[in-house]
Amino acid sequence: MKTPELQTRHMAVELLSAVVRKGKGLEEEFARMMDEQDKISPLDGRDRMFVRLLATTTLRRLGQIDALLKRFLAKPLPDKAAYVTDVLRIAAAQTVFLDTPPHAAVSTAVSLVKDSLFKGFAGLTNAVLHKVARDGAKIAAGQDAAKLNIPDWLLRQWRAEYGADAAEKIALAGLEEAPLDFTVKDDAEQWAEKLESIVMPTGTLRREKSASVPSLPGFEDGAWWVQDLSAALPAALFGDLRGKKAADVCAAPGGKTAQMVLRGADVTAVDISANRVKRLKENLGRLKLPVKVIVSDARVWAEKEQKASYDAILLDAPCSATGTLRRHPDVVCHRTPADVERLNKTQRELLEKMLTLLKPDGVLVYCVCSVLPSEGRAIIDDAVKAGIAERLPLANEVPAELISQAGDLTVLPYFYGDRGGCDGFFAARLKRKG
Repeated sequence: MKTPELQTRHMAVELLSAVVRKGKGLEEEFARMMDEQDKISPLDGRDRMFVRLLATTTLRRLGQIDALLKRFLAKPLPDKAAYVTDVLRIAAAQTVFLDTPPHAAVSTAVSLVKDSLFKGFAGLTNAVLHKVARDGAKIAAGQDAAKLNIPDWLLRQWRAEYGADAAEKIALAGLEEAPLDFTVKDDAEQWAEKLESIVMPTGTLRREKSASVPSLPGFEDGAWWVQDLSAALPAALFGDLRGKKAADVCAAPGGKTAQMVLRGADVTAVDISANRVKRLKENLGRLKLPVKVIVSDARVWAEKEQKASYDAILLDAPCSATGTLRRHPDVVCHRTPADVERLNKTQRELLEKMLTLLKPDGVLVYCVCSVLPSEGRAIIDDAVKAGIAERLPLANEVPAELISQAGDLTVLPYFYGDRGGCDGFFAARLKRKG
């Protein structure tokens, strides 16, 4: 039986392997692993957080870590020894990027290899990691972190849209650990004190210190929910929704749905995934907010609705999620330009369908957690040129620095960098035309 120190690191190695080698999603696989572990011997909150921290840090810095290890390996390890490679990756992340005492990272890594089918690699593991502990931080400081960790195709698109300097800042922001952000039902100042947070310029509460979310004050009472600063902005673009019929499309996990309900709307939440809808219902149940929930492809749902009867529609379109790399570093492993092209088709179809459901004076907010122009600005430009939508430029609904020249919400990940940054996000406010 493994000690807690070995168990958490072994689970981190398994999580990393599932993402990198089997194409699994980080959040989904982490949840699955924890569910399985709960059936045997549940990890406490601190150990759960540690497993996730190890895996996410390694994924964020995987290009740098692999370049480091390559310097200290005479030749690549055989494919059959993939477990050893991933042990080395996790241990290198600890010593170079997480300031773990070298003896702890090295000794636990060697023990994991000795306890595996690849015990013959224990000596190599020890030797390589001692070199990483000695020279790794100095080498890492001289690496081109943006180039090594971010795919070229992604960097090229960011450079073309925002310029070389901004593209590098976007890339580097994605390598940082994200703070914990909250949206509160009311009394932000009071909850800021209780949650040891600061109030950001947008109204979001931000806590720098990590924490087990369910253990924080107000969680059980449904006084707040976790939501990145950027993700909390699109719902604010509607203004007052009292007495209005609204839909949150692609709604899970429900943060924006909750915001719309609290603004007074009668909300229908639509999402294609039954599993994600289950989570949405759990979240809104904890928050004690009533919502009609529909599991459906939104395009099919729109066909059944037929009538243009909605005052407000929030379309959180499926996207590459490349604005959220700090929270979802597995995106770098999985997304390709071909994926983005397929998503662009879906985004256009969803926007066209949702516009048909708007009343003549209704408002639609389109948003994506991406700052790729093809998923945001270009989608809206094309809809305007096609004569099916008209932009409603933003004014003072959000801080001025978050509004583009076209009047759209454009949040780059390095904004508010001195206070922890934010997820990359795009949103546009529209009305139906024609």
